[in-house]
Amino acid sequence: MLEGHFYKDKIEAGCDEAGRGCLAGSVYAAAVILPAGYDNPDLDDSKKLTAKKRYALRGQIERDAVAWAVGVVTPEEIDKINILNASFLAMHRALDQLQVRPEAIIVDGNRFTPYQDVPFTTIVKGDGKYQAIAAASILAKTFRDDYMDALAEQYPMYDWQSNKGYPTRKHREDIRKYGISPYHRKSYNLLGGELSLDFKD
Repeated sequence: MLEGHFYKDKIEAGCDEAGRGCLAGSVYAAAVILPAGYDNPDLDDSKKLTAKKRYALRGQIERDAVAWAVGVVTPEEIDKINILNASFLAMHRALDQLQVRPEAIIVDGNRFTPYQDVPFTTIVKGDGKYQAIAAASILAKTFRDDYMDALAEQYPMYDWQSNKGYPTRKHREDIRKYGISPYHRKSYNLLGGELSLDFKD
């Protein structure tokens, strides 16, 4: 069972992102404030859950949270500022939208850029340790999957409904075969190995 709050006496937002390692699509992040004393034993790192379980939990999180929000950073922005900064920006955009201002933030990972003057703590594998971060990981993952499924209808040749933009062998073969879409991240090594694409267009 995951821990409740890291900051015991503060209104605490958990943050996590989804899509950092993808070759295509926006990066998504979520911020979630759970009620004091809240305990949902089903919450866990989204990567450990089935899709069906993630979506069931998303409904519970949306219903039970004091506040929640999702932030998005586009492939174009990722190419300009790099994926690490884009992940932080997506989290900041999620925090900006919260209807309740957090007094503290806990973030999955080991790095974060300060958000306004709110104290924060980074927690490696935090999505498997604290419920608010796990909840954020589930929202970020499911909202991003919905987005990639919608894009897959426009660009069926990349199999995004299955790979969600991640660098599977088939995804890279499809890029080699069909070229890139407007949603591919040009700053990434899209083909893998020593191969690269020429973007002088």
